Amino acid sequence: MPDETARLVADVFEAAGALRRLGERTAAAEGLTQARWQVLSVACDEPLTVPQAARRLGVSRQNVQRVANDLVSLELAAYEPNPDHRGSPLLTLTPRGRQALDRVTARAEDLHRTLFAALPDEEIRATRASLRRLLSELDRHEGEVGRR
Repeated sequence: MPDETARLVADVFEAAGALRRLGERTAAAEGLTQARWQVLSVACDEPLTVPQAARRLGVSRQNVQRVANDLVSLELAAYEPNPDHRGSPLLTLTPRGRQALDRVTARAEDLHRTLFAALPDEEIRATRASLRRLLSELDRHEGEVGRR
């Protein structure tokens, strides 16, 4: 079993890397980076502060701040006043940003349909359920380690 566990971890890392590369190519086809795509996605439903976006993405605030500033300079996003905190403006998508997000999302959906066509839906659901259980265990473990 330990060998299978090590192989699973290696496979997850390999899949994550391949999906990250695919995401970069998909984003680049629409003139974006994957980081810009992710920040547009996280701010698409409601305006967020940079720290809120960073928490949702699980990355540093500084990284999101840099990407958000890039998006604003490209006129894909804008900062709006935050009525709850004057020093932390809200990041919102511009119409141009929403169009860019819609295009890259549609491209990704087409690619995913092609990529996963050979896998039955029930196999995709089972794999996802297993990964969600693994993530839950990882979250539990991190919580225990943090309490020591």
